[in-house]
Amino acid sequence: MAEIEYLYSKERHQFGLPLKLSDNEAEIRVDIAPQAVNNPSIAISANKEVGCLVSTELSEHDVNTTRANYTESSMNHTEGGWPKDLNFSDVEQTIRFRKKIEKDEMYTHAILQLLLPMEHCIHQNNAINIYELYFSESDDSECSDSLSSFRTVNVYRDISKTKRPVSHVSWSPDQGSRLAITHADLNFQGHADQNVHHSYIWHIENPNKAELVIDAGVDVVCMEYNPRDLNNLVGGLANGQVAFWDIRRGSQPVDTCDHYQCFRDPVISVLWINSKSGMEFFSASTDGQVKWWDVRKLKFPLETLILDLTKNETQSLSCALGASVLEYEPTIPTRFMVGTEKGIVICGNRKGKSASEKVGTNYKAHFGPIWSLQRNPAFLKNFLTVGDWTARIWSEDCRESSIIWTSYQKTKLTKGAWSPTKPSVFYTTRVDGTLDLWDILLRQKEPCLSIKVCDEPIHGLKCHDNGEVVAVGNDIGTTYIIEIAEKLVKSSKNDKAYLTAMFERENRREKIIEAKLREQRLKMRAKHETTSQKPMAMTTSLKPNPTVIETMTKEFFDQINKEVFILYFIIIW
Repeated sequence: MAEIEYLYSKERHQFGLPLKLSDNEAEIRVDIAPQAVNNPSIAISANKEVGCLVSTELSEHDVNTTRANYTESSMNHTEGGWPKDLNFSDVEQTIRFRKKIEKDEMYTHAILQLLLPMEHCIHQNNAINIYELYFSESDDSECSDSLSSFRTVNVYRDISKTKRPVSHVSWSPDQGSRLAITHADLNFQGHADQNVHHSYIWHIENPNKAELVIDAGVDVVCMEYNPRDLNNLVGGLANGQVAFWDIRRGSQPVDTCDHYQCFRDPVISVLWINSKSGMEFFSASTDGQVKWWDVRKLKFPLETLILDLTKNETQSLSCALGASVLEYEPTIPTRFMVGTEKGIVICGNRKGKSASEKVGTNYKAHFGPIWSLQRNPAFLKNFLTVGDWTARIWSEDCRESSIIWTSYQKTKLTKGAWSPTKPSVFYTTRVDGTLDLWDILLRQKEPCLSIKVCDEPIHGLKCHDNGEVVAVGNDIGTTYIIEIAEKLVKSSKNDKAYLTAMFERENRREKIIEAKLREQRLKMRAKHETTSQKPMAMTTSLKPNPTVIETMTKEFFDQINKEVFILYFIIIW
């Protein structure tokens, strides 16, 4: 369909005059003022503020949906696959858990289903020798030159201008990637600047800058990482308090104990204990007290023990022995050991009903304070003590004397520690700045390796879990990381058997000597009672006769040689 069009025509003059516009300034052409007399209804209104919204208008809108709740759960597959809340190193907990699982109805069905694939895997393992040592007969002569080798890996120095001694060193549980170093001078008026109380957490790869500066307001004497959480630390302060840190929340302590519940003297040692929550620890001080704490309720201690060895019913701080070091083994959760300033080692039991049962047995180890106390990682009945000028190895079965000891050194010993990887090796430090490495299977009279670390006394010593690295700290706040030769920290296949035989032999020898000395005391007492006319008080302590000891030692070794000869004759026959 065609569109309809219309045409309108108009002449030019009918459009009017053309418009000519230009820019001009504003001007008033007409101004008529209002006359209120003529119109009284007119009133000037007041100013009024009106708001306006230029953004997009939104209305409230919500949707009701079902939200999914997520929870995190994990299992520790280090040994068997235990639940998260179960400590597999505690023997009692694992036994109770096994009995609980074995009573379940599905346990029998699960065992029957897993029996066939397990039997198949056992047949595969028996097809080859998976325990074969391919290089057991290799010659170790190439490694003999590295027996005395070592090197300094890193050096960490106190950042503050006032150089304070290193009081304690602690490795982080994540394979030792970090190092917590505390600096404290416990001597009277030790350092002039009393406003410097910093301790540090270092990353082992960066000795130039500390990863975190710990500031508690007072000197931190000791600090330990939580073995279950590398972000948590506990420390003992110089004013007697204990503090808890979470390094994710900064350098200040998260919580500290109450002033009225703390120690009277500086806290010399803190150690985490094996608990279900993983949040409990205990500490000791030179005032003669040992206290157990829970970081979730740190204001008050869980339990307090006074190191009073007198046989009184009530314990008194005036008779207590000041503690100098603590020792704790996680596989024996109820037992602990305390080294005192009087040179006595106290072996205690936390589950004791009375104070005397908790204190337990004691060993007269040294003439002065015990600076280090540690159980052997492979032989828990044997422990190492370091004090005065000697290092001694003790057995829990022998209370009268140590079974192995070093000769008296020319300078005092300050610290000692067992090697985590080789049970026959332990370290000692001296006040002349020397680190000694002892291997009792190789030498007993002198150390296998002596390292001159520095010229200042060494007061901090901590071995890495891999056994190859040792951290030592001196009196001017410098910490050295020293790597030891692999030959000295790697245990061979026969070391444990040889060390077992040595400990048993020395233990048997000490028991024979103790029995002979006890018999001699009884004879002397009986002789004295028969000859004396008046009852006199006698002391049971008697100095051993060197001639008697030499005779008994000769008889002991003659008996051993006789047994060895008979055994050799039987084997040959």
